[in-house]
Amino acid sequence: MFSFSRRLSAAFFSAAAFLVVPAGLALGLGLSTPHAAAAVLPDFTDLVDKVGPSVVNIRTTERSKMLQGQGGEDEEMQEFFRRFFGQPPGQRPQPSPRGRRAPNGNGDEQPQVPRGVGSGFIISADGYVLTNAHVVEGADEVFVTLTDKREFKAKIIGSDRRTDVALVKIDGSNLPRLTMGDSSKLRVGEWVIAIGSPFGLENTVTAGIVSANSRDTGDYLPLIQTDVAVNPGNSGGPLINMRGEVVGINSQIYSRSGGYMGISFAVPIAEAIRVSEQLKTIGRVVRGRIGVQIGEVTKEVAESLGLPRAQGALVARVEPGSPAEKAGVEAGDIITSFNGTTIDKSGDLPRLVGNTKPGSKSTLTVLRKGAKRDLQVTVAEMEAEQTAKKEDKKSKQEQTVNALGLAVADLSDAQKRELKLEGGAIVELADGPAGRAGLQPGDVIVRLNNTDIKDAKQFNSLVSKLDTKKNALLLVRRGDSSQFVPIRPAQQ
Repeated sequence: MFSFSRRLSAAFFSAAAFLVVPAGLALGLGLSTPHAAAAVLPDFTDLVDKVGPSVVNIRTTERSKMLQGQGGEDEEMQEFFRRFFGQPPGQRPQPSPRGRRAPNGNGDEQPQVPRGVGSGFIISADGYVLTNAHVVEGADEVFVTLTDKREFKAKIIGSDRRTDVALVKIDGSNLPRLTMGDSSKLRVGEWVIAIGSPFGLENTVTAGIVSANSRDTGDYLPLIQTDVAVNPGNSGGPLINMRGEVVGINSQIYSRSGGYMGISFAVPIAEAIRVSEQLKTIGRVVRGRIGVQIGEVTKEVAESLGLPRAQGALVARVEPGSPAEKAGVEAGDIITSFNGTTIDKSGDLPRLVGNTKPGSKSTLTVLRKGAKRDLQVTVAEMEAEQTAKKEDKKSKQEQTVNALGLAVADLSDAQKRELKLEGGAIVELADGPAGRAGLQPGDVIVRLNNTDIKDAKQFNSLVSKLDTKKNALLLVRRGDSSQFVPIRPAQQ
């Protein structure tokens, strides 16, 4: 059966490659000849000529004290992570013989180490550029290169990790800029193109179709799903429709290998512009919150409650002292609408609340014990994101960095309870191999190869016994997500 399917597929693609269309079928399709079939395929040449000059390459650098003996990583260790761990995709960091050096505050100098390569696009003639937050996160310097090879040092105006949108500024005038489209009008099956710098290959154009609209993959925005080839380095580049309008920012991919597997996601441009306007005005994004933990309303729950269909957000917990508690929301309530907007799925609620101005009085419609009631809630402001400090020079000098480039500490009892872990080692410093693999302060090492990590001492002991000729496999926890990360230990 397998071999038959394989032969059938080979025959199909062979025929498709030559656009062989039977005469009768061609007439039925309104095509007079096989050559007419090719005419229905889109031609992107004029479109690329029009929008290409507005797409930029973004490279970042950071000051890093290079560890001795940290060379020799496997080639496959380069460009390992997509957005999952927030590592800006790009080239493998290596010290440049002609690289700039910066003082470290102790009279010594530190090399400016290439950190990553991503993409972006110009949205105003005076030099505002949109990209992904994970492209510029942690960077000391950002450089923007245009298609005419002009390079500018950019200033980060602001970034928002929750939507993965960042706004940077270069000093220029009369710059080519892209026109914003209406991402809400995208249709499944519509042709789109992506332009970016996959693996550092500047101004690469790929094409495909919109696979799904409003794919529910994030807490604060639904993403556009496409089959456009997107790889590390495409992050931050534009997703463009056939009218030459930006409809999204290419942000992440689904992958089991670290490379493109046919599914990519883009941030809708309407949301990106909303975020960028706040970044430009106040340098951060203000969001509302009401203080509830929610879950989906399953089909079984809906049937038990006599609902016509599964919809709404099921309140699993109400935070003490929160606006929701003050409004009378209880665990077990089903929130069916917010300010008159129906909640079809649980993910709709945080987006609606998040887009509401803090201090606003809003109406929650909840279903409780078979009866609907309206509750008045005053929306509070969501706390700002807690980001790790870039580098504590004093602690970096005092901390012991192991062969993976990690300085770790024990988890506190409170951290264990919050993360629901029995053990682990929290990252305080990620340098060398670990830094290049995308690890960051605040990550928790849960497992090394097949051994569960109990504390920092055990982890460092295991690392000291690793074979420097083989990759070590770490299971790393970041927030609510976990991922395996292979890292080659450095010789010490």
